[in-house]
Amino acid sequence: MESAGGMEPAEAAMAPASKNAKEGSRSRGRRRWRKGKAKASKLIYNMDLHTMTQSLVTLAEDNIAFFSSQGPGETAQRLSGVFAGVREQALGLEPALGRLLGVAHLFDLDPETPANGYRSLVHTARCCVAHLLHKSRYVASNRRSIFFRTNHNLAELEAYLAALTQLRALVYYAQRLLVTNQPGVLFFEGDEGLTADFLREYVTLHKGCFYGRCLGFQFTPAIRPFLQTISIGLVSFGEHYKRNETGLSVAASSLFTSGRFAIDPELRGAEFERITQNLDVHFWKAFWNITEMEVLSSLANMASATVRVSRLLSLPPEAFEMPLTADPTLTVTISPPLAHTGPGPVLVRLISYDLREGQDSEELSSLVKSNGQRSLELWPRPQQAPRSRSLIVHFHGGGFVAQTSKSHEPYLKSWAQELGAPIISIDYSLAPEAPFPRALEECFFAYCWAIKHCALLGSTGERICLAGDSAGGNLCFTVALRAAAYGVRVPDGIMAAYPATMLQPAASPSRLLSLMDPLLPLSVLSKCVSAYAGAKTEDHSNSDQKALGMMGLVRRDTALLLRDFRLGASSWLNSFLELSGRKSQKMSEPIAEPMRRSVSEAALAQPQGPLGTDSLKNLTLRDLSQRGNSETLWDTPEMSLSAETLSSSTPSDVNFLLPPEDAEEEAEAKNKLSPMDRGLGVNAAFPEGFHPRRSSQGATQMPLYSSPIVKNPFMSPLLAPDSMLKSLPPVHIVACALDPMLDDSVMFARRLRNLGQPVTLRVVEDLPHGFLTLAALCRETRQAAELCVERIRLVLTPPAAPTPAPPLV
Repeated sequence: MESAGGMEPAEAAMAPASKNAKEGSRSRGRRRWRKGKAKASKLIYNMDLHTMTQSLVTLAEDNIAFFSSQGPGETAQRLSGVFAGVREQALGLEPALGRLLGVAHLFDLDPETPANGYRSLVHTARCCVAHLLHKSRYVASNRRSIFFRTNHNLAELEAYLAALTQLRALVYYAQRLLVTNQPGVLFFEGDEGLTADFLREYVTLHKGCFYGRCLGFQFTPAIRPFLQTISIGLVSFGEHYKRNETGLSVAASSLFTSGRFAIDPELRGAEFERITQNLDVHFWKAFWNITEMEVLSSLANMASATVRVSRLLSLPPEAFEMPLTADPTLTVTISPPLAHTGPGPVLVRLISYDLREGQDSEELSSLVKSNGQRSLELWPRPQQAPRSRSLIVHFHGGGFVAQTSKSHEPYLKSWAQELGAPIISIDYSLAPEAPFPRALEECFFAYCWAIKHCALLGSTGERICLAGDSAGGNLCFTVALRAAAYGVRVPDGIMAAYPATMLQPAASPSRLLSLMDPLLPLSVLSKCVSAYAGAKTEDHSNSDQKALGMMGLVRRDTALLLRDFRLGASSWLNSFLELSGRKSQKMSEPIAEPMRRSVSEAALAQPQGPLGTDSLKNLTLRDLSQRGNSETLWDTPEMSLSAETLSSSTPSDVNFLLPPEDAEEEAEAKNKLSPMDRGLGVNAAFPEGFHPRRSSQGATQMPLYSSPIVKNPFMSPLLAPDSMLKSLPPVHIVACALDPMLDDSVMFARRLRNLGQPVTLRVVEDLPHGFLTLAALCRETRQAAELCVERIRLVLTPPAAPTPAPPLV
């Protein structure tokens, strides 16, 4: 008897098992394919550069021969041409990368920290070559298959060929820096005109290829989907921004109009390049502040740790007294912030995992901002925990122009839970409405207030750590320097994540990475720093901002009004910058009465420098290396902001150079460069026959932020004299290997190391700038965030007391 379908019962019973076996076989086949792909990628990554290049050239020649034999079809000709281009660029890139590898180790902080911009460029180029090698193998293996997607593979190969060409250009730029700079120096030290010419040439390079199909190829794969989402949102947001749509309407509209950018990577890349080059700092402020919207911030907080206290406080603009560290019987007056807009309150956010003593006091409650967040966990009233021995003062990132503590609250809550210490995060005023030094004044005022009122914040204040990321890392250093200058308590340590320490328009090998960085393009960095420096607001008359309408005109006129207001306060700012007035004197006898001195009074006391009133304006890295501090400023309580930066009369102890033996080694390595390479000046042409791709988006509106104020050590702490840097507490820096700001961290750590200052530098791999705000995204970002927590814990844990020696018998 037959069953339905003409099969015997036994056969019918076996059919499902046979089907399951086939599905299982296919599943195992897919797993084997994925494992094989991962193994192949690992083998490619472990290849040395020469082997990788030769393998790529061999595969390219094989594919050229195949597609050249396929007739005169356009697609076959394009495939043959793209492989010819891959072969040419790979052969030209290999010797240039080899030269950089030969000297890259000379720019490391130490053998245990192999990281600098030269290494990062080589690593990025290797990633691009490795991807092309993998794709070439795939094409060679599948080009005869009827399932081979010719157009898709052609588009990807063309995109990565463009990326490889541009990377080769960056490597040549790096070689120019290498032969121009002093031994061991990562920042270009030519005159300002030469620097400007170099940057103007650099920004004309084509960038769109890095924002389309190649987006984020240098980062860990888990980051790439997020970067793609951000890039799609950015270009969609840019379209609505041009039509003067703002706030939630932009974000909502962008969700419905981003489809074409998602399916067309080339269009997305071109639009991304146009936006980064031409839209002003107000656009970036609006885009970065999307995370401040209530809906998005609530979603982020739902996934973060739950804390008992999260309260926005408003510190009144009232002066108070702080004891001097050297002599607690003397005090200094800490005045409220004054620059540009006059006295005003400072907003801070208090975050605590437990409700601690003092945090529900009436005095603190009187400071709660009426529309600020007030944690619901305060009701019903939980039992109070004792005050913590520690306090963390946090400064958020955002390029000095965007975001608040609200954007950074998710990871701050995790810190509060893991460290068991209250955190106070400062919502400093943002540029361009409030340029330097307003943010520094507010952060310093809030820091001093937190020390004086630590009992209200749930801390005894025994251990205090400054923590910040990016722009916030810069403020960590400058606040600590200012605390030392005023003689008040310096924090017990600093944790700075990917900080900005050099805000001058100085090129460096890691800054070259900004050509491909989707989160920190050079033109955007330039606009943010220019805004922080108080430079003139961009003129929108020749840009897409013509279409902004009445609200755009209002924003422009408001910016001009603020600029005019800043000019009206120029006398105060000049007193901050220029070196004039009386020379600082050493104290010859003790002061009989407590010293009460305001910040403004300190800013007006200007020791005379030997180079006259323009000495600071003309200061460069090399100038600092020729100046000194024999008459140290720390010997007088009458410390001015100008004095803390630059009083000097002998050759400086500022030293960016490697030890002599390393300098000799680097000189020998330079001699190995070909005569053509040694002859390359910063503005010299590329090698004959090589022509990088240039941008088709027109002239880039990129201010070079050449204002003298960017040379002030309270804006660029890397330029601080040695006497200032010696006042810093232990510093812990966590940087990113692929971050355009990497060299800022390496050079700053090197300066501290050469001074004998305690400093650590940890560099995380394959992550972008700003990984702290992405801490919940993937395993790699979580590990990097945990590293920051470990560094803060080192500061908050007091050093162990030495074990007493056993008594002698």
